[in-house]
Amino acid sequence: MSGDTSPSSYRHSRVVHRYAAPVAINITSEFDAAAPRYDRLVGASPGYHRNLARSARRMQLSGGGAGLHLLDLGCGTGASTLALLAAAPQARITAVDASAGMLAKARQADWPAQVSFVHARAEELAAAGVQGPFDGIFAAYLVRNLPDPDSVLAGLRATLAPGAPLAVHDYALDGRVRSRAIWTAVCWSVIIPAGKAMTGRAGLYRYLWRSVLSFDTVNALADRLRGHGLVETRVATMPGWERGIVHTVVARRPA
Repeated sequence: MSGDTSPSSYRHSRVVHRYAAPVAINITSEFDAAAPRYDRLVGASPGYHRNLARSARRMQLSGGGAGLHLLDLGCGTGASTLALLAAAPQARITAVDASAGMLAKARQADWPAQVSFVHARAEELAAAGVQGPFDGIFAAYLVRNLPDPDSVLAGLRATLAPGAPLAVHDYALDGRVRSRAIWTAVCWSVIIPAGKAMTGRAGLYRYLWRSVLSFDTVNALADRLRGHGLVETRVATMPGWERGIVHTVVARRPA
């Protein structure tokens, strides 16, 4: 079971889907409330951490990350930061999130000196002192939640060093009816009940279900990245029940 919706930018969300009434939810507040039990919740999914690690490796960062400065945008409690650190153990990593509660949880871990955490929204990186050029950007469970993804993606492209990768790891369905049906079944039989049981709140997990159904298909997400001038776009999915549901899309700023 995996329920990460990464609140790096989202303050309020209004998602409309034909299967449910529109819902308004303050995502950052929901994550602040869920933070104390969040790691336990996502840890119940056997593939959650492995899939983040897969996406980080798919960035193909060279030399163990020596001399690289990487951005982990939407770091949450640090699971994506840990995956990025494993893929590039010598890199300097700046990890950013909008949820103070999630960041407080992340900072409780014992991190090497080259990892730093910053409280900021994705739209306000420069104002928070988060500036490139970055030799790679990892955005796990982020783009789907942005009120204006194209504005943020344009800004991220501008902060990438020439030839550097942007990796988007997210629930982005492959467009098949089967994938939509599996996603809905898993949400209502596992993710939503477990989220409510562990955190006492179900709104965040109902939002997760709706947001995925309303988000880009993986091909549309790849096209969105190309539309911002990124090149060498590669798409890869995950194994198990998340095949066709969770994907990595990696693209690079032209050299």
